[in-house]
Amino acid sequence: MTVLITGASRGIGAGLAEHYRAKGVDVIGTGRSANAELQLDVTLPNSHREMAETLGETLVELLICNAGVYFDKGHRIEDGYGPDLWAQTFAANVTGVFLTIQALMPHLRRAQNAKIAIISSQMASDTRAPGGSYIYRSSKAAVLNLGRNLSADLKAEGIAVGIYHPGWVQTDMGGDAADITTDEAVQGLAARFDALSIATTGCFETWDGRAHAY
Repeated sequence: MTVLITGASRGIGAGLAEHYRAKGVDVIGTGRSANAELQLDVTLPNSHREMAETLGETLVELLICNAGVYFDKGHRIEDGYGPDLWAQTFAANVTGVFLTIQALMPHLRRAQNAKIAIISSQMASDTRAPGGSYIYRSSKAAVLNLGRNLSADLKAEGIAVGIYHPGWVQTDMGGDAADITTDEAVQGLAARFDALSIATTGCFETWDGRAHAY
């Protein structure tokens, strides 16, 4: 089995890479830095093409779209949320996910019963809207919608797509006050990915297995 994880240089992505390697799974981790195992800037179309070319004929049984940014934490409506942050956030959190999947479709199609896991957030839910973080919330809602529609289009090919809330995790993004450790999130998410199938494609679930409201 080969797992490809975007944004694998830190946080949840690094934790997932470590988890799968400990189980003897072939892991390909991407990152923006030059010393990343496989270099990928998800905001750059050329970077996706180069990644796909580097992979050659490699099969990808599980693609985990984890790379993402959160630039508008703590912004005020009076003077925050600049248009540049909207563009940068959507380029990473939405367009970047689509471009990754698009570039890797040949590698996913070569595998039997491939899976795509998209890391979204409970902040994508329109039933959970306490305000603030407008850019991040909007981007995660958009990628949730993207995942749901991809699940419909790829079902006939036997490719399952799941969308997941990883929990409020103690990472650089989540902060020290977050609810769960990276290891707890990783263990829960890995179990969700194992359970993903064509029967459950299009699911929006929490790290601990609960169906999340849209």
